[in-house]
Amino acid sequence: MNDTRAARIASLRAELDEHNYRYYVLDDPQIPDADYDRLFRELQALETEYPELISPESPTQRVGAQPSGQFATIQHSVPMLSLSNCFNEQELAEFDGRVRKGLELTDQASAVVYVGEPKLDGTAVSVRYEDGLLARAATRGDGRNGEDITANVRTIRAVPLKLRGADLPHVLEVRGEVYMPLKGFRAYNERAEAAGEKTFVNPRNAAAGALRQLDPRLTAARPLAAYFYGWGVIEGWDLPETHSELLKQFRFWGLPVNPLIEQVEGVEGCLDYYARVGDRRANLAYEIDGIVYKVDRLDWRETLGFVSRAPRWAIAHKFPAEEAMTILQDVEFQVGRTGAITPVARLEPVFVGGVTVSNATLHNMDEVRRKDVRIGDTVVVRRAGDVIPEVARVIPDKRPAGAGVVTMPMTCPVCDSEIVRLEGEAVARCTGGLICQAQLHGALVHFVSRRAMDIEGLGEKLISQLIASGRLRSPADIFTLTVDEVAGMERMAQKSGQNLIDAIERSKQTSLARFLYSLGIREVGESTAQALASHFGKLADLIEAAEQDLPTAGAEKTKDRYPRLTAVPDVGTIVAGHICSFLHEPHNRAIIERLQACGVHWPDVDVKQDAPGPLQGKTFVITGTLPTMSRDEAKALIQKAGGKVSGSVSGKTDFVVAGEAAGSKLDKAEALGVAVLTEQDLKAML
Repeated sequence: MNDTRAARIASLRAELDEHNYRYYVLDDPQIPDADYDRLFRELQALETEYPELISPESPTQRVGAQPSGQFATIQHSVPMLSLSNCFNEQELAEFDGRVRKGLELTDQASAVVYVGEPKLDGTAVSVRYEDGLLARAATRGDGRNGEDITANVRTIRAVPLKLRGADLPHVLEVRGEVYMPLKGFRAYNERAEAAGEKTFVNPRNAAAGALRQLDPRLTAARPLAAYFYGWGVIEGWDLPETHSELLKQFRFWGLPVNPLIEQVEGVEGCLDYYARVGDRRANLAYEIDGIVYKVDRLDWRETLGFVSRAPRWAIAHKFPAEEAMTILQDVEFQVGRTGAITPVARLEPVFVGGVTVSNATLHNMDEVRRKDVRIGDTVVVRRAGDVIPEVARVIPDKRPAGAGVVTMPMTCPVCDSEIVRLEGEAVARCTGGLICQAQLHGALVHFVSRRAMDIEGLGEKLISQLIASGRLRSPADIFTLTVDEVAGMERMAQKSGQNLIDAIERSKQTSLARFLYSLGIREVGESTAQALASHFGKLADLIEAAEQDLPTAGAEKTKDRYPRLTAVPDVGTIVAGHICSFLHEPHNRAIIERLQACGVHWPDVDVKQDAPGPLQGKTFVITGTLPTMSRDEAKALIQKAGGKVSGSVSGKTDFVVAGEAAGSKLDKAEALGVAVLTEQDLKAML
């Protein structure tokens, strides 16, 4: 091997890495693009001649992976949390007040130091370096699990394949935003349009689509860049005292950090930074949709901690949503998967915030009346949160004569079942839960789930296929399926089809509580279904009670409503109203009768008055992994002792039983002052 050639290859790599660093991190390029390309081509030619000298961190190896058939899942070592939002000065001041209270800063003269940074409108990523080399990259995903996009991220020149310096962490997992600069976005769209290919409506969509290409060569063809602003894991290196110091270290290691990031003091400093960056927004080389403020001191962050899925020490201050005027041509009503009836405005198409909008939500009829929206009005459309188009307000001076009043239909536009709206709820709902095609997929997935009818093998994808084929139109249709019909579906065969039919046959023998839960009656979870079964014993008695309660549903005194149903422990007027509405709907009753005719059966429950258990009247929430029993086992013991088990923590919760990795429910319990028990504490109570 020619030592001179090897030395030249090493020299070229070092020179190209230096130019990348100066271009993407220092924003101070030293050579024209043409000279950079000449050096790159020379290195490419030498590596082609001496392939044994190619290394993964070489600048030429950014596009080397073969197309992938799918993205693997990567579990984040530390969850990628979302941020809470504020939209005005008062909400920002309230955030600062919460921070000061959490830190016990009583001296009003001492302002909290924050780090202000532009909130890029791109795609969040996590990039892991091991001993200085890029090891893997992932999308945010659901915050805990993301998609492996390592091959695609390697194509982004702004992301170093190898960190600079000698004092490197053993593991460094950095978080940042991949985005498409506006100049590159426009150039890409111009090329795509000239070639007759699909163009993108905004840079954010273009960046997100580029990262999810199965062929990294397609990602490389898109002009992506990145800025890093946080971290997940750092091993083998001591953290500094502040976030701003760590960002300086990021730059030293060769990671691009937004040059507009700066320290600010207190609410006034945040607002000044917000105004200054806002003034520059239109002239920036990339799109931003707000500002993020983060407490600078890392020990203070540890003190403040997290709430739910967001840190208490950071907040996003969103810029005002973009707005535009157009004509509201009509209002139609859509049925959601939970039966919610939503008025949707059909608009004269208008370009708002990077997309052409022809439909916008009106939320509910209370909002329609509050805004006095009428058909034919000139309205202001806003992309709420820069994502969901909504009708923000009406321009009364432009209202034409005879503008049409918007009225809620009496029956569901999909299944013709009655639409009801219970007192205290803003949303009207379709009562045809078992037959409404708009709700069918969700209803069937729930019906067959393990804690409902427990039909093993009938998953979401197969349900979707059977609905699309027209074979499933209600839960009762499940019990008329044949082996040949099931075996003919995608990824099914004769044996798997037979296994499913056997599982369907076994599910016919169930319990009244499981059956009631499987119907998907709103607010009727497992605990409430068990309480109804234990109280009434027979389905016929429950239906009779609902029929007798229905005429009194208009009684003025709350305690007079639904007296038979509210006699059941933990069933209040709202739940009773949902039960009455569901069982009063003829379509639902017909499906129940069909299910029984298909052979679904259960033994009647022996209704008896047991002595109150030791946990009578107490509400529990179980979270985390318990040492010696499963959550279902703990739940059964609590219910047997007269207690109720809920899925969420609220002010009505008496106890939270917490195991390992308890998560946000434990945080909420502590915030609300709810008593927290170990498994041993629970056993002692029992």
